[in-house]
Parts: sequence; C-alpha cells; structure tokens
Amino acid sequence: MVAETVYKNLCLSILPLLHNSNTPGLQHSMKVERKSLAKGAREARGLVVIIDVFRAFSCAPLFFHFGVNKVILEADPAEAIRLKGQNPEFILVGEVNEVPIKGADLGNSPSEIVLKGQAYFKGKVVVHRTTSGVTGAKAALEKADEVLLGSFPMAKAIAKYIKRARADLVTLVAMGDRATRTAPEDEACADYLEHLLVGKAYDPVNTLKEVLFQPTAQKFILGKKDYLPREDPIFCLQRDLFDFVLRVKKENDLIVVVKTS
Repeated sequence: MVAETVYKNLCLSILPLLHNSNTPGLQHSMKVERKSLAKGAREARGLVVIIDVFRAFSCAPLFFHFGVNKVILEADPAEAIRLKGQNPEFILVGEVNEVPIKGADLGNSPSEIVLKGQAYFKGKVVVHRTTSGVTGAKAALEKADEVLLGSFPMAKAIAKYIKRARADLVTLVAMGDRATRTAPEDEACADYLEHLLVGKAYDPVNTLKEVLFQPTAQKFILGKKDYLPREDPIFCLQRDLFDFVLRVKKENDLIVVVKTS
C-alpha cells in the first residue's frame, strides 16, 4: 500500500513536467509546413521563414556583417526612392525584377556589397527593396507570429533559433523567381532547413547540381547582364556563414530588420 501511494505521488509530480513544453530535455513536437511564392507568404502562419537565396536575404546579413545601424524593408519602389530622397545619407539597395532601381546606390547584389565593404556601410541605414524576398516578408508579417529572413548563409543559426524558441508551427516559404515561379535554390534552402530542424535527408552535392545548372543560376553564370554578377551565386550558396538571425518587425510605419543571436 505504501509503495502504491509513493508510485501514485511520483506520477502526479511528473505529469505537469510532461505538459510543460519548456522543460529541458523533453522532446518538443514541431510541425514544419512548406509553402511557396507570394501566395505562400500571404498564407504562412506560426514562426515563418521567408527564403530568398538569389539574392535578397543573402544580401541582408552582409549589411549587418559590415556594421549598419538599421535595415528598412520597403516593398514599394516609389516609397523606397522617396525615403532615399528625404534621407540622402541612407543607402538604397534595390531592384525591380532584378533591374536596379533608378537612383539606387546599389543593386541587390551580394558581390557588390562585399566589394563596398565595412567602410561604406558602417553606421549607416539601408533601405532594401526586392521583388521576391522583401515583398514576401511584408506579406507574411500580417498574420505570422514571427518572421525570419531565410538563406543558406544564415541557415544553421536560423534552425538553432527556432529550436530554442520551441515553435509549434514553422512555415518555410520559398519565394521563388520574382515570387511567381518556383526556384530550385529557394526550395533547396527550405530542404536544408528541414534537415536541420527535423532531420529530413539532405544531399549537398545533389543540391548544387539541381541549382547551378538551372536558369535561375545560369543567368548569373553566363554573365550577360552586368547587374547579375557571375560571383553572386558563390556568395548566396555558402552555408552557415553567420551566427545570427534576422527578424522582421513593424516600427511605426516602417518594417525593420532586427539582428538577433
């Protein structure tokens, strides 16, 4: 009888721990959903990762690596130009369907950013406008619990952050080519994040094969347009360069990017 009472009390003491998802050492159940393109960004729920490998969110961590004070995401090209006009000291980085915005300081190119380096960016404010990634982040922010910017250079840090947050629902949105057609590099990044989060099989060699020989990469590699530098895919496909994540939040009428460890 004494042993039965002790066992019953032990079970009662353990039950609250089993229901506490924040208890260290206990397995947390995470649901990972996959979505794509502009529609997927609008539908995304939970903790959302907006993925744009070529090139928006491969550029974004470089801004912070080079010491910017703030990054503002602006989906409307006219508004991005207006912000630059009102604040000439801001750096406008942007494109419309890959073509650099007229009057922008830089196109949406990681290799251009790297060539400019810390001396150009340190202490500055960047206004960033892109056709896929930035518009997707804005759309997702309307209904998501939290929005992260996703790319290969930040992937491991993103997975670590999500696991630490113990999110019940994670939505990976591959924004694709101009947010209207699926792109292998964005889908591959979502595959890699699934691998890191829940152990989905991932073959890095096959990923490179599936990405590099497709039109979304070849348009850079062929070197036919000066605003699509050959070097950009090299930077965009580097895995796990940075140990921080980039969160998106509203700040008054602006959408800003916040660097988080």
